[in-house]
Amino acid sequence: MDLFLTLCLILIVPLTIAQPSPGYWPSSKFKTIDFNQGYRTLWGPQHQKLEQNSLTIWLDRNSGSGFKSNSAFRSGYFGAAMKLHPGYTAGVITSFYLSNNEEHPGNHDEVDIEFLGTTPGKPYTLQTNVYVRGSGDGQRLIGREVKFNLWFDPTANYHYYAILWSPNDIIFFVDDIPIRRYRRKIDSTFPIRPMWVYGSIWDASSWATEDGKYKADYSYQPFIGRYNSFKLSGCTENAPASCRPVSGSPYPSGGLSTQQNIAMQWAQKYQVYDYCKDYKRDHSQTPECYAN
Repeated sequence: MDLFLTLCLILIVPLTIAQPSPGYWPSSKFKTIDFNQGYRTLWGPQHQKLEQNSLTIWLDRNSGSGFKSNSAFRSGYFGAAMKLHPGYTAGVITSFYLSNNEEHPGNHDEVDIEFLGTTPGKPYTLQTNVYVRGSGDGQRLIGREVKFNLWFDPTANYHYYAILWSPNDIIFFVDDIPIRRYRRKIDSTFPIRPMWVYGSIWDASSWATEDGKYKADYSYQPFIGRYNSFKLSGCTENAPASCRPVSGSPYPSGGLSTQQNIAMQWAQKYQVYDYCKDYKRDHSQTPECYAN
């Protein structure tokens, strides 16, 4: 009888797989800075509030809001804890990213962590993206999107999101677990020009939620993004040539450890889109998809 009950419980109760340890926690290796030490308001100042180094930004029908690092970097580790708005958020983007769009409009580099708004009952999608010199074919932006539905509710608590950008890798982290590694396989497909660090919340109704099927509904306003635990460490644009890129692994030379790679393989079970596996894409513009 006991065996029968045990078998029933196994069938009824789904097995849960514990989040693996990455064995190394980059967020603990870099100093947390005051927001005003590293950043400034870029737009929508009336839609920002800073209290005890926690920044709240929001979007309503009048405006969104954004912030920008005081310095440009040529490599580094950039992170923040974020908590997202619950409920109906279709069309709303909450982001943390690197870019040089203001310096190179139409021909810019960008590395994105973007939360695509959603509708109740459906998960938030975390989109990671890389742009290299903007318009890859001279006519349209060529993105390198990889999307995830995470293993937790990003509206319930703060979670830590970070980008490690080195001369050879871009690694995206969620709670210190690497979820994506974008390697420098071909020089022309890797960003090398200095970039600033940004965060923002804005209306992207034309594409953000199920390719624009669901739009921002301002009867649910304001839409709020919360940030704290800012980390900003690396080689600034004007740092001497002797400045060494920081690492996101136990190895000073960078890359990932064996345990980090195992954790990344686990996280990639939550991947829901990979541009290299999209047969509808013109991969002549993304040759790194075929490079070893």
